[in-house]
Amino acid sequence: MHKSWKQISVAIAATLALAACGNVSHDVAKDGHSAGELVWPTPDQVTPMHKGGTFPNLANLRQMRAGLNKQQVSDLIGYPHFSEGVWGVREWNYVFNFRKPDSDDVTVCQYKVLFDDGKVARSFYWKPESCAALLVEQKPAAPSREEMPQHFTLSADALFAFGKADITPEGRNALANLATALRAHGDQVRSIHVTGYTDRLGSAASNQRLSERRAQAVMDVLVQDGLPSSKIQVEGRGESDPVKDCPDGPHAQLVACLAPNRRVEVRIDQ
Repeated sequence: MHKSWKQISVAIAATLALAACGNVSHDVAKDGHSAGELVWPTPDQVTPMHKGGTFPNLANLRQMRAGLNKQQVSDLIGYPHFSEGVWGVREWNYVFNFRKPDSDDVTVCQYKVLFDDGKVARSFYWKPESCAALLVEQKPAAPSREEMPQHFTLSADALFAFGKADITPEGRNALANLATALRAHGDQVRSIHVTGYTDRLGSAASNQRLSERRAQAVMDVLVQDGLPSSKIQVEGRGESDPVKDCPDGPHAQLVACLAPNRRVEVRIDQ
């Protein structure tokens, strides 16, 4: 009997640990888009298995976006590194390590995910904020006049939030680099064709509209960055012309597999 009660006690303790010890931040909004006060646990408070933080999979971390449920978040970046709880709380905290290219130096960053009251991820934060830049893929230097390519393929996931047509700050930086390269060859550029594509998730009609809006958003940024609107043509082709075919499976894995199809192509005519 004594052994049975001990086993039950252990099970109850494990369940409570997974359920919740309470959010760390204060007054997390019901929609998960903000908190009255963001509170960061100190890195030395991580659970023993996460001591020292972890080196995240950058490809997975770049796929983090609003709309993922807790299981999908855990599939991408694992369960939280602190003991605030897993299922019952609306905040997960992590300590991530990033190794600098060609160096043994390591940058330590904290990452926070806020969930709405339906336990869907809605907002994301870094401490320090500069850590967000570590996820931006290095862009090649602007090509010389003799080497200007005539076709650019831009990942929609790098430009937009999933299912949206609003360009992210990181996306604006990528387009600024493209605009700089094109302005350097302004006298060689006769026309610029911007074509948006989506994956096959969702209806064909909504995908068509989304591809058109994304192509237009890219054009708008290029014009803001000094390219003449008279030379730019936009087109949305929805889910047509996929570059990768993926079998049905768990939603998070399918979204990741279909990523190459979510793109904006820019073709330059000289």
